[in-house]
Order: sequence, then structure tokens, then C-alpha cells
Amino acid sequence: MKLWDKGFSTDKKIDHFTVGNDRELDLHLAKYDVMASKAHAKMLGKIGLLTPEETHRLVQELSDIGETIDKGTFTIEDSFEDMHSKIEYLLIQKLGDTGKKIHTARSRNDQVLVAMHLYLKNELAAIKSETKILFDLLLDLADKHKSILLPGYTHLQIAMPSSFGLWFSAYAESLIDDLYFIDAAQKIADQNPLGSAAGYGSSFPIDRAFTTQELNFATQKFNVVAAQMSRGKVEKAAAFGISSIAATLSKMAMDICLYMSQNFNFISFPDELTTGSSIMPHKKNPDVFELIRGKCNKLQAVPTQLSLLLTNLPSGYHRDLQLVKEVIVPAIQDLRACIEILTFSLKEVRVNEAILEDPKYDYLFSVDTLNELVLSGTPFRDAYKQMGIEIYEGRFTPKRDIKHTHQGSLGNLCLEEIRKKMEDID
Repeated sequence: MKLWDKGFSTDKKIDHFTVGNDRELDLHLAKYDVMASKAHAKMLGKIGLLTPEETHRLVQELSDIGETIDKGTFTIEDSFEDMHSKIEYLLIQKLGDTGKKIHTARSRNDQVLVAMHLYLKNELAAIKSETKILFDLLLDLADKHKSILLPGYTHLQIAMPSSFGLWFSAYAESLIDDLYFIDAAQKIADQNPLGSAAGYGSSFPIDRAFTTQELNFATQKFNVVAAQMSRGKVEKAAAFGISSIAATLSKMAMDICLYMSQNFNFISFPDELTTGSSIMPHKKNPDVFELIRGKCNKLQAVPTQLSLLLTNLPSGYHRDLQLVKEVIVPAIQDLRACIEILTFSLKEVRVNEAILEDPKYDYLFSVDTLNELVLSGTPFRDAYKQMGIEIYEGRFTPKRDIKHTHQGSLGNLCLEEIRKKMEDID
């Protein structure tokens, strides 16, 4: 069944190419199409295009279809082009002519649009919630291990003292910046496009304010052409948020892979969270974190993919926009999986409390030792040269009893201030 069926069929090769994997992707969106269809049916009843009985029967049958979706028993067979055609088919099978009325005053275009807006609102909220759980864990780990020092690096060279408190809370605060992008995407998604039809509105006296309230949107996308132009744009906005979180997760996963290696030995995980080698019995491989790194690096390409898909498209609908779904839906699923597995794994992290006992880390303290000279009255440039000579001649004696007190330093992590910033995100 096709919503645009005029009584003749297209070539099977054309069908296969144009439909693509829409049926599979639509299983993620079907519940939102049902939600929007229920709101649309109620609106048609409100303006008199459906009788109260017809409205009741459509809403009830749509609710029943929604239950099959929730149970996982809803399917879209090859004979159907997409979720819209399957749902309309079920309504007609059950309700006859009443089912045929559901498509009054709407197009498949605004069906796809409103389903995607609702889907993104829900998924972005879930991403935000799951990110906040990871954030809380990172701050708890920062507080728990705040006094344990580890080397800080620049250019992958030993640089200055850091701490596990700094390391964990750095990634926590970075997640706040990422959620600012998610917030922006949510605001864009929280606009009702339903009623824009094929992008130019309808001659029916539809009540878009009613469906906006019924679907719990903050506002409408008022201009119907602008509503159509949001197709692809709302997904790209979400993609920037996804990409930002992915960049943070990827960087942390890379740190973890380094820190787990025997050359560093800063952290470890229980055997059940690592994998082995088929020939090397000593191996404890960080496969989970390597895959997080790889998946999140792929996710950082999603905004570029969507930008290229949308490049040079004029206003109005174009079939290119169908391809947006196959980029954004898997990206959301992959990101949520990465957040979940990183949170699960970090609960079991073990930190090495004696890292800096190794004499190769003595030079970490050169800056703090230099600063002591400055505090005692030596001009900075003279102190710098003196320290350089001592290091060159092998006479350097590190000052290990360091004291950093300024906000955000290893002696003053400002964990509560960081937590307050996250709490200010809705």
C-alpha cells in the first residue's frame, strides 16, 4: 500500500531503491506517528470534519495500534511503503470509510515532520538524562579520588601535576557544554509543524493551535514553508549536540586506553570488563573503550553528512530528505549506547594511588619548584634560567609538597560550582 497510489504500480526496482530501509527506521518513529494521528483526528472532530463517533473510533483504534508498537509486535511488511501506509491500512481494515478519513488535511510530509520532531524531543531528553547520570558519576569519582595525583601532559610529554579529581571533573564539566547544544536542538524540535501539509498549508479550516497543545509542543512552526524547511534542519541541530557529546566521550575513551596500558598503569578495570588475546595470555584489552572511541569518532561526522545532504536544496520538499532518517536515527542509538556502556564501566574503575613515586615523574614538579623561587623574591626569568640549568646538570630536586588553591585547580576543584552549572540546565 502506498499513500500516493493512483491505481497503477511502479517497477519493483524503483520501489526497492526509493523505499530503502525506511520500514526498519520507521519502527523507531511509528509511536510518534500514532501520537500525531490521534491529535490530528481530534482536531478534525473539533472543526467538524469528523463526527464525534468517528473521532472516538479513530482515536481508540490508534491507541490499540500504539499498544502493539509498545509491545514490539507492530511490523511493516514489504507490501507497505512505510509506517504511514501501514497505520492507515490498519485503520481502514478496522473502520472502513472512517479509516479513509484520517489523511484529510495533511500530507505525508507533515506526518514525517511531526513524528521526527516528537521523536527528537523524546530522544534528546533521554540523552540529556543519561548524560547527567554520567556527569554525576564523574563528579563522585572526582571527589573520591581528589587527593590522588597523576601526571599531566602537553605534547604527550610529562608536564605538570594533575589529579584524578581534575581529570574526572574536567570531563564532567565538558559535558555541560555539550548539553548546551542539546538544549538548543530541543528548542528547535519543540515546534509543531503539523498542519503545514505538503509545505503550503491547507484550504481546510484546521486548528493548528489545538494540535500544538494536544502534542505538548511549546509553540508552532507558524509559517508552513518554514515548517517544511525544518525537515533536515532539526535533525542537523540534534546532530551538533550528538557530535559534541561524542567528542567528549571519544577523548575520555582515548585517555582510558592510554592510562590502562602497562606503560602508564594509571587505572585498571576488572577482568570482566576487558577482553583477551587469542595467543597472548597476558593481555587485558580495552576493547569497550576502543569501540566507544571509534563509534564516537564516527558520530562526529554526522553534522557534516546532514549538511551535505541539505546543500543546495531549494525550498519545498525533495526526496533527498528521506535519507536524513538513516543518518540521525542510528546516530542517536549509537550515542545512547556509548553513554550507557561508559557509565557502566566507569563504576568499576580502579586508580593507581602511587603513580608519582616513579622518579621519571620528578620533572612534573619543576614549575612548582620554580614558583617557590619566585615567591621568595627571585625574578621569574632568572628563576626559570636557574631551574633550566639545574635540570640540565642533573641537580634538580623537586618540591613535592605542592599547594594549588585557585578556583578550578587540583587543590580547589569547585565541584559544587560545577554541579550547580549542570543543575541550571533544564
